[in-house]
Amino acid sequence: MATRTDPLTLEVVELIGAVVARYHEEYDRAAAEQALTGAQARVLGLLSLEAMPMRQIARRLKCEPSNVTGIVDRLALRGLVERQADPGDRRIKVAALTAEGREVARVLRDSLDFAREPLAGFSREEREVLRGMLRRMAGE
Repeated sequence: MATRTDPLTLEVVELIGAVVARYHEEYDRAAAEQALTGAQARVLGLLSLEAMPMRQIARRLKCEPSNVTGIVDRLALRGLVERQADPGDRRIKVAALTAEGREVARVLRDSLDFAREPLAGFSREEREVLRGMLRRMAGE
């Protein structure tokens, strides 16, 4: 069983940190090219999957709902996001991408080559194994 200080565990932790740092650098660079902050770009990325309430966005980004409200407000001012009634509960408002927001999210996604290029060299089975391990690490 691995311990928290065995050399292999320490190396894996360092490698994860390097991957995360490079991902954030590339994500922030891609966001800046669209005149967005990294947080705004991450919200657009989440909303490109589905419209969701602010609380759900906050949980996914691991931040306070009030921070998400400010981010969504700024994205709405740019015409990238709009608030809509939740079809399942009209009392709840969800943030959803506009057509322009979907296009900006696509441009952002297409510009993130760092993770996509190395993963392209992995077989489908290797990507599924990696996904499973990452989900376990994330507690999903």
